[in-house]
Amino acid sequence: MSYKITEEGNVATVHLDGEIDMDVTEKAKEVIMPLIEAGKEVHLNLKEVQYMDSSGISVLIESHQKAAELGTKVILKEISKSVLKVIMMAKLEQILIIE
Repeated sequence: MSYKITEEGNVATVHLDGEIDMDVTEKAKEVIMPLIEAGKEVHLNLKEVQYMDSSGISVLIESHQKAAELGTKVILKEISKSVLKVIMMAKLEQILIIE
């Protein structure tokens, strides 16, 4: 997994790339959580994510919950087909914010 962060005003966009699995979930949290804790609205661009397992999904859920606690949002953008399939199978489209 690699990533790039761009910030505009109070919105931080994290462009994730590659595979998000057990090996990189801690790294993903280290990238996403500080942005949420800083009170930013975080946009996760998942266009270049080829694979995400349940540990990757748990990062999305934890990020969403933390943002809700702090009164901000995590929005999933441009989700790749393979990741969207996992989100739909877990019925998370009703919980997570998807644009």
